[in-house]
Order: sequence, then structure tokens, then C-alpha cells
Amino acid sequence: MNTKDRIHQALNDFQIETPSWGYADTGTRFGKFTQDGAAITIQDKLADAGQVHQLTGCCPQVAVHVLWDFNAETSPEDVGQMASTHNIKIGSINPNLFQDQCYKLGSLSHPDIEVRKQAIAHCIDSVQLGQTLDSRAVTLWLADGTNYPGQDNIRARKQRVESALAEIHEQLSQDQLLLVEYKPFEPAFYHTDIADWGMAWSYARKAGEQAKVLVDTGHHYAAQNIEQIVAWLLDEKMLGGFHFNDRRYADDDLTLGSIDPYQIFRIFHEIFAYANDHGAMPTIEYMIDQSHNLKPKIEAMIQTVMTAQELYAKASLVDHDALRGFQDRGQIVDAERALKQAYDTDVRPMIADWRKAHKLPEDPVIAFRESGYQETAAADRKKRREELGINQTSSYA
Repeated sequence: MNTKDRIHQALNDFQIETPSWGYADTGTRFGKFTQDGAAITIQDKLADAGQVHQLTGCCPQVAVHVLWDFNAETSPEDVGQMASTHNIKIGSINPNLFQDQCYKLGSLSHPDIEVRKQAIAHCIDSVQLGQTLDSRAVTLWLADGTNYPGQDNIRARKQRVESALAEIHEQLSQDQLLLVEYKPFEPAFYHTDIADWGMAWSYARKAGEQAKVLVDTGHHYAAQNIEQIVAWLLDEKMLGGFHFNDRRYADDDLTLGSIDPYQIFRIFHEIFAYANDHGAMPTIEYMIDQSHNLKPKIEAMIQTVMTAQELYAKASLVDHDALRGFQDRGQIVDAERALKQAYDTDVRPMIADWRKAHKLPEDPVIAFRESGYQETAAADRKKRREELGINQTSSYA
């Protein structure tokens, strides 16, 4: 298969969820800078996500955060119908176990059984929401942890989480996945209850066969070898999904590839290497998880998707037979050059051909700017905020 055909085949199968919260005003613990074009309602978020899919051709699903995207006035069926009007569907369901005041000392690991019951009930509601919306994945990130030595019994907290995940797993349909995400610190700074991939792996194993590990590229200590984690989880058939972003210091949620694009290429390479050995690509839920608190939100999302496509296309070009030969013979320089040759390939002309074949704009960012959507949405949303008296700095999402 020639270079162009390999890239086209890879892009045909590559899909990425965008996050509903990535279209709304977000910020840091210090505050946020608002944007007139930021989404206000779930209708706005779905419309924006539809724009991204329309222009990139690879984002047919939008992830939702339960407490931010659903309310008493809007049923799940209504949200599903809204999504379909924009030629997308609801993707992963994200429970919110970090916002309510009762979660000050944790959610699934909280010392108080009543708080744990509330957290478990919310997760089960999220599972059922996913069943209603035909969503495959329930993605669980816990802010649970402690800030001071001795604050709580670490082993007891572990056991509480294990018990809760098993209870939640029992409610999954046969087609659903429970994705367990990890993070080494923040908002807890002494210990977090799911601090790394090994802990997430252990929790998922004990929860049940439909539980897998989710890797967020920003949820690691500096200089962590993420592609090694990916290789291990693939080999153990425990890699369920990715949240894509980039970082310079910690969980910065920067645009994918803005700091270290070669790292993302190396991650994709491990996935293609696994597929080469097993004859098929593994099933992985890919999602963008970034905070565009400075960049225009839709443009930043499109930029991220384009970068992901480019790095994925590059990774598809690695000659695995040649690489395995270099590895077996201990030819270190040649092995590294096999990766660099693929990475250094200018794949943009082949991606442009792929977009043309799928009736997509050659440059989705420019096409979006020329569409006028941003100006129209900004004017409409600014007016609605003024009419509703919405204080944009009042909440995270």
C-alpha cells in the first residue's frame, strides 16, 4: 500500500469526541476570561460541536458532563434529538463527583456512607443516561484524595472505591464500558485515590470485565513515559480511552501538540504497532479534553482535531517490519530513524486529498472563519446573556 492510501485508510477509521464543556466559558481557580461566542446552553454546545464535525469529518460524537448539560427542563431524549439535528450524537457520559459541597472529603471514597451512596447513585444515573442515549462509555474521574498526612485511612479509601466501582459496573449494559481515569494530584495534593495507571488498572480489574483504563495525556508527572503506559495497557487489553491535550508543567489542558507533538506521535505509534502485531486496530475511545480559556473555542477545537489527524497519519507510516528487524539486530540508530522518517514526513498534502475526497474544506480553520458562524453566534449569545442577566464569571462551566 502506498503512502497516500495508508494515510487515507488510517483517517477513514479515526474518530474523536469533542467535549461539550470545551465550548463553554472555562478558566482556572483564579477566574476566567470570557468570550462572547462561548456556548451558554447545551443547544449551543451541540451546535458548536456540529460545526467542528462538519468541517473536519471525524468528530461525530460529543461528550457530555451530566450536571452541566442536563436539567429538569431538558430530557435526555431532547438532548439526543438536538444532537441529531447537527448530525452528531451523544458520546461518553461524564458523572460529576467534584462540584457538590458534600464531596469536600471525597465522593466514592468519602468516610460517610451516605455521601458514598449519593455518589454511587449519581454514577448509576449516568449509566442509565448512557443507555437512554445509546452511549457506549461512562467516563469516571474522581477528584477524591486528601491534602494532609493522617487526614484519612488510605487503605480504607481504596476499599470504598473498589466496592463502589463494582456496584456501578453491575449496572452496565452489555455494550457499555466504564472508563477509569487517573490523576497524580489536583485538587488533592497529599494523595489522590486513583493516582496513576497502575491504580486505575487495579480498580478496573476488580470492577469487572467492562471496566478499562482511560489515559489523559495531561495527568502525569513531568517526563512520564506515557507511550510505555500505553504499550503496557494495550498488551494487557486494558486501554479503554484517551483524553487528549498537551501540557508544559502539570494538567495545563493546552491545545494538543502545542508543546510536544512528538509525544503524541509516539503514543499513536504504539497503537499502530499493536495493530500490526494483532492484525486489527484496538477499540479505543478518543476524546479531546482541553480548556480553551484564551483561544477562540471552536477554532481551538478544530486546530486540535487537525493536529491529531496529522500525527495519527504520520504514525500510520512507520514501517513496522523494518523496525522490528532493526530492533532484533540491536540497530538502535536505524530503529530510531524508522520512527523519525515517519514523523518527518509532510503528510499535509495527503490529508488535503483525503478531505477533498470527503468533500471537506482543505483548511477547516480558514473555512470556519469564512463561514461567519463565529460572528453570528457571538452576537446572539452576547444578547442572550444580557437579557438573562448572566454573570459569566459565576461558574466553571
